[in-house]
Amino acid sequence: MRPRSRTLTAHELQIMDIIWRHEAGVTVRDVYEALREQRPIAYTTVMTNLKTLERKGYLKTTQQERAYVYRPAKPKQQVVRAMVREFIDRVFNGSVRPLLLHMIEDEQLTDAEIREISRMLKEKK
Repeated sequence: MRPRSRTLTAHELQIMDIIWRHEAGVTVRDVYEALREQRPIAYTTVMTNLKTLERKGYLKTTQQERAYVYRPAKPKQQVVRAMVREFIDRVFNGSVRPLLLHMIEDEQLTDAEIREISRMLKEKK
């Protein structure tokens, strides 16, 4: 049996975006209210998702009075970088070149993005 991925699902990433925006920490209620503005969701679902994110190592928790306060265990940039690396490893056998070719061939990049990437590559040299 394949081990469970530590990569964030789309729903978990949505929750983490809420938490990254609130550096002081959030409660289940805070996340629940933010998600309810976008779509219907059960409070218990949010609670379960936060526990899962804590178990995966994405959240740290402390107790303040009767509520748990959740804070990110890792900065957003570090998490996104790891997700991109896992995707490249899984889909393109660790090579970035086929990903870039795919993006160019499918015309996913704008001219401005291509210029910016070219500038970044020149700086990297």
